[in-house]
Amino acid sequence: MIKPDERLFEEAITSYLVEKAGYRAVKFGNRPEFAGHFDVGLGLDLVELFAFIEDTQAKAWTLLVKAHGGNSTLARSKFAQRLASQIDDRGSLDVLRHSVVDQNVTIRVAFFKPAHGLTPELVERYEKNRLTVTRQLPYEGGGKTLDTCLFINGIPVATAELKNPLTHQDTEHAIAQYRADREPNNVTLGRRALVHFAVDPETVAMTTRLAGQETRFLPFNRGHDGGKGNPPNPHGHRTAYLWENVWSRDAWMDILARFVNVAKPPKGSKAPEVVIFPRYHQWDAVLKLEANARANGAGRSYLVQHSAGSGKSNTIAWTAHRLSTLHAAGDVKVFDKVIVITDRLVLDRQLQETVYQFEHVKGLVEKIDENSQQLADALAGEQARIIITTLQKFPVVQKKAIDLPHRRYAVIIDEAHSSQSGEAAKDLKLVLGADSEEELTAAEAEDQALVATPIDPVEEAMAKAVAARGRQENLSLFAFTATPKAKTLELFGTWNEAESKFQAFHLYSMRQAIEEGFILDVLANYTTYHTYWRIEKQIIEDPEYPTAKARRAIAVFVALHPHNLAQRAQIVVDHFRAHTAQKIGGHGKAMVVTSSRLHAVRYKQAIDKYIKAQGYQDIAALVAFSGTVIAEGGDYTEPNMNGFPESQTAERFASTDYQVLIVAEKFQTGFDQPLLHTMYVDKTLVGLAAVQTLSRLNRIHPLKSDTFVLDFRNDAEEIRKAFEPYYGKTMAPPTDPNVLSDSRHRLDDFDVLREAEMALAVTVLAGITSAKDHGQVYAVLDPAIDRFNKLEEDERLAFKDALDKFVRTYSFVSQIVALGSMALERDYIYCRALAACISTGGAGSLDLSRDVQLTHLKTEMTFEGSIALSEAGDVKSLFGDGTGLKHDADMRHLSEIVDVLNNKFGLGRRQPARRPSSEQ
Repeated sequence: MIKPDERLFEEAITSYLVEKAGYRAVKFGNRPEFAGHFDVGLGLDLVELFAFIEDTQAKAWTLLVKAHGGNSTLARSKFAQRLASQIDDRGSLDVLRHSVVDQNVTIRVAFFKPAHGLTPELVERYEKNRLTVTRQLPYEGGGKTLDTCLFINGIPVATAELKNPLTHQDTEHAIAQYRADREPNNVTLGRRALVHFAVDPETVAMTTRLAGQETRFLPFNRGHDGGKGNPPNPHGHRTAYLWENVWSRDAWMDILARFVNVAKPPKGSKAPEVVIFPRYHQWDAVLKLEANARANGAGRSYLVQHSAGSGKSNTIAWTAHRLSTLHAAGDVKVFDKVIVITDRLVLDRQLQETVYQFEHVKGLVEKIDENSQQLADALAGEQARIIITTLQKFPVVQKKAIDLPHRRYAVIIDEAHSSQSGEAAKDLKLVLGADSEEELTAAEAEDQALVATPIDPVEEAMAKAVAARGRQENLSLFAFTATPKAKTLELFGTWNEAESKFQAFHLYSMRQAIEEGFILDVLANYTTYHTYWRIEKQIIEDPEYPTAKARRAIAVFVALHPHNLAQRAQIVVDHFRAHTAQKIGGHGKAMVVTSSRLHAVRYKQAIDKYIKAQGYQDIAALVAFSGTVIAEGGDYTEPNMNGFPESQTAERFASTDYQVLIVAEKFQTGFDQPLLHTMYVDKTLVGLAAVQTLSRLNRIHPLKSDTFVLDFRNDAEEIRKAFEPYYGKTMAPPTDPNVLSDSRHRLDDFDVLREAEMALAVTVLAGITSAKDHGQVYAVLDPAIDRFNKLEEDERLAFKDALDKFVRTYSFVSQIVALGSMALERDYIYCRALAACISTGGAGSLDLSRDVQLTHLKTEMTFEGSIALSEAGDVKSLFGDGTGLKHDADMRHLSEIVDVLNNKFGLGRRQPARRPSSEQ
């Protein structure tokens, strides 16, 4: 019976590579027949190296031998040393991709597959690459061997340690072996091989840099059921994809040619260069996007749902480069330009450096950082294949770029913000929609031939807008996001026939990112508090107020009450000092999320007051909010409360001087601070806002093992519902287009709109060319504004909400359905203008701080533990029936409102008024 040790595993992998993946097996050892093959000192297989050179570059090799006096042995020795020194200086990757110059003779050590078949000689040279695999490679003089090593033309590019669970060893043992028993400075391990794999039949991990016990291995698994690991393989090992797909000849050469890159440290930094090898989901996503675009051409939309921690910047960079060189059948280029829309400053430099490493040509990537003309020139020019810009540039450039030549565009949208599903996306399509413009012109010409009447310029403008909202054959959209909204799924997603829902084209889930250790689970340690309070009417009169307004006013009064804030400030500061301050090696930080700018101001004052009263020297707080808050005690801004400009807030918070950051809206999205460990939430969080806010905690740090949330406002079930759709696969049922006509029909109930006025107004709006025309707009809108102002308050509120509902619904539905309705487009243009001009007037806030007093206050813990999530959830695009919000305008006496609230918040029947207690 054969013992099931790792040698059989080695044999299985090697046999597949040799028999089916385009490799040859090469043995090395101390016996004479192996002499001259692998030079341990140089870290090169010289036999394979020179066999490749002489087979592909005979003329160049003859010149090099001639330069060494005709002595081929000397030429081999000198070139081997030259090659080794070049790899040491430039790295294996750069040498493989480009060339080595020796004695003014240029020698290539690898040929990569060209993007098209227009150069047959390059394809022929590519086929002559010599891929070899060696088992038990003796990589140093002490007799140590590596289980498996992959070579390209004699240069070792990957090593692997293989383990077999049947002998009680697995991937973790292979990782431990690399860390403890593999010398990082060895020439083969540290200066030749680009990646090292730890492999067993179940899982794979990889690293690009050995650093002893500090070596960081990353999972290289496909994922299973939305989480970590690999799915069962009915034909063999779960990890067979590694040698059957990733290491197969064409795929492996492609990875080395167009994926692996080197991240260089900033100038002046002593940090080492880092080789970036794609994680499995990155490689898989890029190849699938490329294959689909090659097969289907331009005119498609793709949604990539990749969690935070997935490495989206690299995935976008690889996607952009591959789309920029993509050729379809017949060697026809698929896209003329690739446009990357992003707000990430780091992506510009990353794209520039990545593409340059692939092609060594400057100018292929252009960042638009000047004006709209720069963008128009880049789109029309020939050199820049990849253009980086922000979404805001497109509306500005529309007039200048409308006459672009007939071209095809791939637009990569980073983070797929909601603005891409509204007016900005429409402007984007109008800018790039050369095909639609040409088709429209042809259709108009045909109409003119049949009908003698001239085309109405207003109808023409609306027809262009309607056409722009449809799917365009020359434009493909690639949207990347971690948390897709339902609108995003409908606009960019893929239709799942079995589920009758939209889903992402490619998924790397939040669950998988958490299980693989790329982000932390922010719901693993969650504590909720509930505040019980009681108020009393403190005026003799008993006036009537609108119920909803009064409730909101009293809620604000309690939230901002000094006793409430003092109690919460004490909880925050004491908890931070007792727990958070010790986290992350004593560098843990916290964020306080507040519900308003005034709330943030009062929190800062309460926390500072408590810290000062206790004499604490180990904690200090900053505040972050926009603009100026005018309140009792003065005018407050972020700079005058912190004592320095707001541009320094993030940097100062990162220092050791400050531990707590109090925020109102700012820093709740897009803020990456790995030292942020704890969040104190005093704001109602709903849906996606809850996910984005709490996810500020999920960034990893070498010393960070957990996070903590203390929530004063939301219960655990509400947070679970908010996160659930984004934990695994996010899906969205289709929106019923009838909601658009329904929402338009609701507006007729208020007798504000008039057909003739709308037609006239749209004509005026379409023809604005001077300041004189501006007054005409208001002249045609004023009749409707007057009718609106004559409505009762509750009718004004209801009409304004229904109006806003129609505008939002049209803006979205017209993106996903080819409406082709001039009447709806006209109404939309008119209603959008009208909505901007009317005010509900009575929607102002109500101040009851002099009418009521707080008599009791008690804060109690209601939940402590982990919030568990399921693996899939739905999100919806539109809610309700198109009527807008329902307004509770009933009037009640203040005493009735007070009784209702006291019963709701748990402190029972009325008691004699007294100062609030400070229980907690």
